Amino acid sequence: MSGESYEAFCRVLKEEGQVLEQERMNSHTTFRIGGPARYFLSPENSRELAEALALCRERDIPWFILGNGSNLLVSDRGYQGAVISMGRGFSRIRREGNQIIAGAGALLSSIARKAWEGGLTGLEFAAGIPGSLGGGVVMNAGAYGGELKDVLSYVQVLTEEGQIEKMPSAQLELGYRTSNILSRGYVVLEAGFSLREGKKEEILAQMEELAARRRAKQPLEYPSAGSTFKRPAGYFAGKLIQDAGFSGFQVGGAQVSPKHCGFVVNTGNASGADVSLLCAQVAAGVKEKFGVELELEVKKLGVF
Repeated sequence: MSGESYEAFCRVLKEEGQVLEQERMNSHTTFRIGGPARYFLSPENSRELAEALALCRERDIPWFILGNGSNLLVSDRGYQGAVISMGRGFSRIRREGNQIIAGAGALLSSIARKAWEGGLTGLEFAAGIPGSLGGGVVMNAGAYGGELKDVLSYVQVLTEEGQIEKMPSAQLELGYRTSNILSRGYVVLEAGFSLREGKKEEILAQMEELAARRRAKQPLEYPSAGSTFKRPAGYFAGKLIQDAGFSGFQVGGAQVSPKHCGFVVNTGNASGADVSLLCAQVAAGVKEKFGVELELEVKKLGVF
């Protein structure tokens, strides 16, 4: 698209609502890495979101939906499109009977806390997951034996045509770190979770136990994007990486955490290129030693 068209796009967006130009993405990801997004939009409701997406499609502007940025590696060169942040306007959480209903921008940890406050059990596993609901549903986030699909009852989405649809979880083809949401061109707006009544003290005890396990085993003291690779069938990615001799392996400021080899961490000055190269070398080493293909769980945005 020409510079003139980009300027027209930005001018329209400024008339419609909030838009930032050349917003650095290192302040919007848990990796603390990333160059500037050409446009950074923060719609307050589904109408503004639909209008922004329609404008992107009309003017052939690439776009990306951002939640908490907890599973994302952004290129050092940034992203030549529109990053659409599902922030404050999509972060409401409420209880309706034994259901917790939350917007796409709500943190999974906040949703789990809301369930505990209401004496509802089933979301304890999500209390330590750093991501937001939208991204969590798209990838069927999980931890410690639990997955969102276990308690997800429905998802409200925005279709490519700008329509709002409510879909039961059974239609989402939820699997290990996957769903059909992106392939259908949907954007998550909210979701409902069907939970059970429980004892608040037992729910809290379970959440605290899992939090202690995370602190003991995961490198929470460094910026990261959580588990870097998906779990290969029949294996654990961290164990394969450790056994291949990559514990503590470093490229620039990116390091395979000696505390948990399933995590790549930013030791302070890592670039996106550092992380990308490290991951490629680790995957190649594991493939050579064990014949197992490692697939990134972290999503890449931009050109690497």
